Amino acid sequence: MNTVTIGIASLADVKRRTREAFRGGKQGAYITFASHELLLKTLTPKRWALLQAMAGKGPLGIRPLARLVERDVKSVHRDVQAMLKAGLLQTTDDGKAEFPWDAIHVDFLLKAA
Repeated sequence: MNTVTIGIASLADVKRRTREAFRGGKQGAYITFASHELLLKTLTPKRWALLQAMAGKGPLGIRPLARLVERDVKSVHRDVQAMLKAGLLQTTDDGKAEFPWDAIHVDFLLKAA
């Protein structure tokens, strides 16, 4: 199964994983955010639903994706653009959006302030 881990990581954590990757260590696929606030701002419930619907489906156009999640095209387009900008989705050569993983692992720890 092709899984991506979405979570929160400090710059130090990202640098450590990068060093390990350059040394040949397998790191897996990660999409990280600097804070839980940024993660929650970027990944709204409707965007989570889009990611879940897109997982393992290959490239999708906006209209077929909107039909898949039963939402209007304009709002799906806006959410896809936001997720492309955040690096959560990729664009294919023919302009379709793709979430190239089959599964999502969410990993973050919330501590008392």
